[in-house]
Amino acid sequence: MIYTCTISPSLDYTTYLTEFHQGELNRTDDVYYYPGGKGINVSRVLKHLDVESVALGFVGGFTGDHINEFLNKEEILTDFIQTEEITRINVKVKADTESELNGPGPNVNEKQLQALLDKVQGLKSGDWFVLAGSLPKSIPSSFFVKVANICENGGIHFVLDTSGPALRELIQTKPFIIKPNKEELGELFDTEIKTKQEAYYFAKQLVEKGVQHVVVSMGGEGALLVTEDLAIVAEAPKGQVVNTVGAGDSLVAGFLASFVKNQDATAAFRYGVASGSATAFQSDLCEKQDVEKLLDQVILSPLNTGDVKL
Repeated sequence: MIYTCTISPSLDYTTYLTEFHQGELNRTDDVYYYPGGKGINVSRVLKHLDVESVALGFVGGFTGDHINEFLNKEEILTDFIQTEEITRINVKVKADTESELNGPGPNVNEKQLQALLDKVQGLKSGDWFVLAGSLPKSIPSSFFVKVANICENGGIHFVLDTSGPALRELIQTKPFIIKPNKEELGELFDTEIKTKQEAYYFAKQLVEKGVQHVVVSMGGEGALLVTEDLAIVAEAPKGQVVNTVGAGDSLVAGFLASFVKNQDATAAFRYGVASGSATAFQSDLCEKQDVEKLLDQVILSPLNTGDVKL
């Protein structure tokens, strides 16, 4: 079973309007209420791709109730830990430009953290644990290292999709896959990455430290997969980008959905890129038919790694 964990979920209030005028009354054309958070997005996309998962994390209040109800309607299993605080609301404004207003994450106490540890300790060998999204500074990084160590000792595949100092520290726990963009990868090494060859050079260093799969988003240049044996570039499908929120989470979900069935990293990479693109081309997260229409448009090619210059 795949378990996704969102420490700071949200209720995303997403509005669409032709133009946004700052400081004035704006009337929206369309409004959507979606459960937000990277782990939740992964669970939703997995369900769309006919793969079951259980969504974990912390929720509370009427917004937390709405998230539970929404996911239950989509027939996604949940096992959230209840908090006393109301789950945050994030406002997404889609106009001629995109703007976001994100609320603060929850304050989680020791009892609630222990409850999450207990759930992780109850996972079985061969299960998957996806830790995705921002990790609040109020929770010590040692807690997440402990979670990763439980996974390693229990034969549980640890999937990590976060950024910043937490990513830097948790890389040492040898996750199954990480998915930085080129800016986040550069931050790990205090440098600026401009080319696919440079991205490969630093991704390979992470592989040598024990990360099994590194997927680097290169923006308009597509994506790069680096493993111990592979260095593959994916040229993403062409299309009109409608919504970038959740595209990276869809890539992770697509990769996992394929890999758990076929154990083939190359095929999983193709499916993941198609999933991320399918989400970017519509207002909500991708559906299976959208992904499969794009599969043939994902062009994979080996990266020439012999001319890396830094």
